[in-house]
Amino acid sequence: MSHQSSPGGQGPRRRRGAGQEKLAVARRDTPVGPVWELVHPRCSRKRLDDIAEVEAMVEAGETEIAHDELVWLLSECPDFLEAHVQLGLIALEEDDAKLARGHFGRAYELALRALDAAGGPQPLPYQLDGNKPFFQAAKGLVHSLMELGRKQAAKEVCQRIAPLDPSDPLGIQRIAQR
Repeated sequence: MSHQSSPGGQGPRRRRGAGQEKLAVARRDTPVGPVWELVHPRCSRKRLDDIAEVEAMVEAGETEIAHDELVWLLSECPDFLEAHVQLGLIALEEDDAKLARGHFGRAYELALRALDAAGGPQPLPYQLDGNKPFFQAAKGLVHSLMELGRKQAAKEVCQRIAPLDPSDPLGIQRIAQR
């Protein structure tokens, strides 16, 4: 299995504020060398089934109920990246790029804070489950920024994330080249 530690070998780095667990970063040793993965707070890991329910609500056209559920989930767990991403996707479906930018941007910012607090480790491959919501948020953010005519800001996001996973499996870099 994988080994979890911060750059100093002390285990996942965690910041706590007001009694709430925060997003952290952990090292994963692989046959090709160390990689890094975002470690989501316990409160978000415990609510992954709720995200599946939200996705089913959206599929059934119940976006208002899904929205309310996501807002409640974030009130209980502010660093729940998947909830921020889902709210961003709902906003995009409603053609509200400004609101989508806010939701995607919040998830992106939370992950960057965790990465910066850990000393900016890389690579951070998309293929690791803990990293997927971050890259999904980055993709949504770049898309939203392009919709809002903020091409330079979209390019800055692309520049920031490019070295984290140079393979760019979500095609984020292409979005900013339109």
